[in-house]
Amino acid sequence: MSIFEDRVDAGRRLGRRVAELRGQDVVVLGLPRGGVPVAYEVAAALDAPLDVIVVRKLGLPYQPELAMGAIGEGGGPGPGGSGARPLEGGRRRASGRRGP
Repeated sequence: MSIFEDRVDAGRRLGRRVAELRGQDVVVLGLPRGGVPVAYEVAAALDAPLDVIVVRKLGLPYQPELAMGAIGEGGGPGPGGSGARPLEGGRRRASGRRGP
């Protein structure tokens, strides 16, 4: 049993919880396989740019579903590490408009 109806519901609720960030210089990052629908709703609530960060999960031996970390596209760690870089073509706001 989940406390959310679905990922869209989760994103909308989270967007309301972080509403104080609206108008600030923020970028919402979403992880593929579930995080993008949540991040989209948060970005829409904040009128903020949405970006997707692609990482590869580092699983634990003998427990492949349990993650101990992630490696970014460039081989480095996730956000803030050497693997994080902007997508080509610029960011887009959740509304589809290009963002700053």
